[in-house]
Amino acid sequence: TPNDDPHMTGRRRRWLRRLLEVAAVVLVFLLVQAWLTREAPRGPAPPVSGVLLDGSEISLSEFKGQPALLHFWATWCPICGLQQGAIDAIAKDHAVLTVAMDEATADEIKAYLQDAGVNYPVLHDPAGDIARHYAIRGVPTSFVLDRAGNIRFVETGYTTGFGLRLRLWLAGRRPV
Repeated sequence: TPNDDPHMTGRRRRWLRRLLEVAAVVLVFLLVQAWLTREAPRGPAPPVSGVLLDGSEISLSEFKGQPALLHFWATWCPICGLQQGAIDAIAKDHAVLTVAMDEATADEIKAYLQDAGVNYPVLHDPAGDIARHYAIRGVPTSFVLDRAGNIRFVETGYTTGFGLRLRLWLAGRRPV
């Protein structure tokens, strides 16, 4: 019988071991996410307003009625750099506000964005005042808000553009 074949038993054990290893990695990832976002606000998003790097004024409340992405990042963060293209693409067809948690000057951040070839809206938060209201423990950190301005998802670390778009889509769905 196939169950008596020692090669089949060895294969099953290897696949089971691999499956358990993947499950362990996923569990560790989820636990780290929970730990990093444990103090992040839930429910209504704390207010955010200020002057963007381009000189225009903005308030997070302007995004009510549509799902929105609030993204915290820094120029010194290599993972943030990997995510820039995805954030820029999302900003072309979704409400996006980014917060640069950076001690660099506004001109240095503008130059950084230009060198990176991205053009998303940026609030400069050199003292970390906005970041404190959101209990940011690391960057990048993304908050996905629903149409009512409530925080639906919080992610710290690298998140794919597809993952962020999926969360925005879910946040934009009206409750049934």
